[in-house]
Amino acid sequence: MSQSPTYQNLTIAGGIRASAARSPNKAALALDDRELTYCELVARLNRVGHGAINDLGLSGGRAAILAPNCLEFVELVAGLSEVGVTAVLVNPKLTLDEISFICADSEARVIFAHADLMETAYEVPGIERVIVLGQKYEDWLAQASEVQQHAQVVETDAFAMHYTAGTTGKPKGVLVSHRSRVLTFFGMAVEYGCYGPDSRALGIAPMFHGAGLAFALAPVFFGGFCRILSRFDPEESLRLLAEGGYATTFLVPTHFNAIFKLPQATLNRYRRPAQLQTIVSNAAPLAQAMKERIVDYFGEGILHETYGSTEGGIVTNLRPADQLRKQQCVGLPFAHTEIRLLDDDGRPVPQGEVGELYSRSPYLFNGYWNRPEETSAALRDGWLSVGDLARLDEEGYIYLVDRKKDVIITGGVNVYPREVEECLHTHPSIAEAAVLGVHDDYWGEAVQAFVVIHSDAALDADAVLAHCAQRLANYKLPKVVSFVDALPRNAAGKVLKRELQRN
Repeated sequence: MSQSPTYQNLTIAGGIRASAARSPNKAALALDDRELTYCELVARLNRVGHGAINDLGLSGGRAAILAPNCLEFVELVAGLSEVGVTAVLVNPKLTLDEISFICADSEARVIFAHADLMETAYEVPGIERVIVLGQKYEDWLAQASEVQQHAQVVETDAFAMHYTAGTTGKPKGVLVSHRSRVLTFFGMAVEYGCYGPDSRALGIAPMFHGAGLAFALAPVFFGGFCRILSRFDPEESLRLLAEGGYATTFLVPTHFNAIFKLPQATLNRYRRPAQLQTIVSNAAPLAQAMKERIVDYFGEGILHETYGSTEGGIVTNLRPADQLRKQQCVGLPFAHTEIRLLDDDGRPVPQGEVGELYSRSPYLFNGYWNRPEETSAALRDGWLSVGDLARLDEEGYIYLVDRKKDVIITGGVNVYPREVEECLHTHPSIAEAAVLGVHDDYWGEAVQAFVVIHSDAALDADAVLAHCAQRLANYKLPKVVSFVDALPRNAAGKVLKRELQRN
């Protein structure tokens, strides 16, 4: 029996081209007062691809993008990957040493750098060309052809390489395929119900991060419109949501913290944006009090909180109807995602017991760049684990317990830092908290809490311990409480516990 050939054009640029064919003169992207139609965007994709192959000689290679959010980000990622060049996405806030490590590890030969980062880019060892975004980049595009550069690219090829946040060690390059990301877009459309040719999205989160990039690319993949913000300004973001007719945006907890520090008069002015349908939050768990405030301010039926990883994509989604009903929960499996919880011997754990969370879906990564052993360790017969521990309730909802590597063994008993952190977050004077294990001669490890209090609050260690003692068993109580001005976080909003350990 003959079979039809496999469709191999499930690529990021392929979706943009299909949108352009339907509506060439429709606005696709905007930033400040600059706007690109789909026709213009496709012409620029063609020039990027042509220049990458014929001027830079990058066929099958890698090029780094070192920039904050900008229109060029979209055309570079889509245009490079369409001709087989993997875009290495670099956090622009990293130090020269950190950037140099990523470029050396990924074997990137070219950097596309924002003008403010030009000097840093030129100092990175081993880089053959630096193309500075702005007029030099426009000149580079102008010398390239607008004719599409064809290359042998299939949907399973990597379109981007994201480096893991490195919250506990050296970052690793995560290879994400066209197929994985495109199917994520379709999953987002199913889960969030706000993507299509008429959708309008506000791109706030940093695009070097996997989620930030996905939420900027999805609208244009489906033929909608995305306004990108070069940097997050809480008042401007609220104004745009209220006045710009945007249906969806993606925010992390630190964004919400900044928004709700605005003057009350400002908050009142932009309350309940009329066109807003969906806010997706990710990167770190939202405290229950913050969820309640978000729902009250933006309206019911809007907030989705997802859990996932760079390697696994979106794994779970806590939908709007469950936000206040299921406290400290990450929801149900995301569209087309399977979940199982296993013990250390690989056996399923009973409902209610803690096990290591494995997921299987079309969104999984291709692997870690040049790290086959670590790739194999993360995957078990096609199931991915990134080391998170979880439990299931009687309705099948998933509750993250902690990172497997973060579990504190004190006096021979396991303590999950997340549980202690959630207890601390219920204190009205505590703005943020992080818990980790520190060496202790007697206990082996001791529980230490790092606490940030609200600016108008007063709190001491005894009060913190008294609060915890009412809610936690004695062995879970912090042995040390340290007050800090802020918790160190990466650009995705995740707490860098290694920095707390170091300091």
